[in-house]
Amino acid sequence: MTTLIASPPNLHSAMEKERDHGQTGISRQSPHNIEAEKALLGAIFANNRAYEMVSDYLQSQHFALLQNGRIYGACSKLIERGQIADSITLQRYFQNEESLGDVGGPAYLDEITSSAVTVINAQEYGRIIHDLYLKRELINLGEDVVNRAYTGEIDETANDQIEAAEQTLYSLATAGTYEGGFLEFKESIVRAIQVAEAAHKRDGKLAGVSSGFRDLDRLLGGLHPSDLVILAGRPAMGKTALATNIAYNAAKDYLEEEGEEGAVVGFFSLEMSAEQLAARILSEQSNISSDRMRKGELTNEEFTRLVQASQILHQVPVFIDDTPALTVSALRTRARRLKRQHKLGLIIVDYLQLISGSSNARNDGRVQEVSEITRGLKTLAKELHVPVVALSQLSRQVENREDKRPQLADLRESGSIEQDADVVAFIYRDEYYLAKAEPKQRADENAEKFSQRVNNWQERLSRVNNIAELIVAKQRHGPIGIVKLMFDGQFTRFGDLDQHHDNTYFGS
Repeated sequence: MTTLIASPPNLHSAMEKERDHGQTGISRQSPHNIEAEKALLGAIFANNRAYEMVSDYLQSQHFALLQNGRIYGACSKLIERGQIADSITLQRYFQNEESLGDVGGPAYLDEITSSAVTVINAQEYGRIIHDLYLKRELINLGEDVVNRAYTGEIDETANDQIEAAEQTLYSLATAGTYEGGFLEFKESIVRAIQVAEAAHKRDGKLAGVSSGFRDLDRLLGGLHPSDLVILAGRPAMGKTALATNIAYNAAKDYLEEEGEEGAVVGFFSLEMSAEQLAARILSEQSNISSDRMRKGELTNEEFTRLVQASQILHQVPVFIDDTPALTVSALRTRARRLKRQHKLGLIIVDYLQLISGSSNARNDGRVQEVSEITRGLKTLAKELHVPVVALSQLSRQVENREDKRPQLADLRESGSIEQDADVVAFIYRDEYYLAKAEPKQRADENAEKFSQRVNNWQERLSRVNNIAELIVAKQRHGPIGIVKLMFDGQFTRFGDLDQHHDNTYFGS
């Protein structure tokens, strides 16, 4: 970045001029307003309360003139220490630093004092200075994009450069907001009432995006904006199947209910391809086994049914990104783009451990890398104001227990995942473990005893056949509990369990 430096008395002549690459022979100055900078500093000299009005967003590097930025930084230090910042105290401050001449000496401090505006106007001048800083940064960004395109690294693709530029541009956009800081409690109360009112007016009494599962929505109240939801389980429990079911249900509701309980879905699939995910949803909606679809073992009637289901699915707003080993930064960039273009309302990530952290985090170890990833996903949920559902693997220690129902401690690198998540839910299917424990006749066992063991095993298996448990082990906004769902492995489909089954909940 170009640093702009000037020395009194001729301040403006020192501003560096930029060559207009589009028009030969015409030069232009970087956007700046020295008078506004001096007026704001003068207002701070006259009344230090002016600093409080701009300190949330204005920093010393935002000033176009270097000495103005140094003076503002010195004001900041003095005021934060509880001291007065004016021309007299600043003169002493810079004398101690042996840098009074670098900021123009006493004459320039007196010149600033005479440029003062009222405290009422200070914030407006602060915004002018900040806005001009952003414009200078845009110019620098444009030049950087051009230079990188000409002289970029050999292994750096155009898409990599676009993502880097988008990330910088988004950072500038967020740096350009003046919102934030404290809210009066009454404003927070009004917002909370508005959320409750919106939920009250809905038939489903939901405050968030519907998962499409009656009992899960009843326990969670839907998937809430800004929440990070971790959906974890051992392999073969059905994590991806449940995620695709939630994605389809939310997108279908958005299409049919005019967005009331549904959402446009962005699905980041780091493990499976987009075609595999689409095949799963097709299998679920057409009642045709995905295995038979893959092998081409379909009758004409089934193929016709498959085509009809696909025509309906064409309209469902689900967007799949199956790029492997995405970084958190790239994932954020793509999610923001989808939010701008298609009103993204739900993000699903399959799965968390396949996301790449930054090179620094990787050097610090896997735990630090996962911490960065979960923080990034939680930040993304808050930035875009959408729920983020991230799938996660569980450690193998589950397999070593007699009761294989997962616990929070079973999460891999569980400290950061459990801390950052608003909801943690585990998928558990007793049927899977029971099916693997089919009795074998022992050498010292007679046929009658073996038959009795087999009957007991079959009876237990029949009780849990096609039943999955979703164990909500953490929920910031409400109770924890267990939701029982129907699971049909043939069609990779979850569904609400019949009313005669006992769905048990327990409080937090």
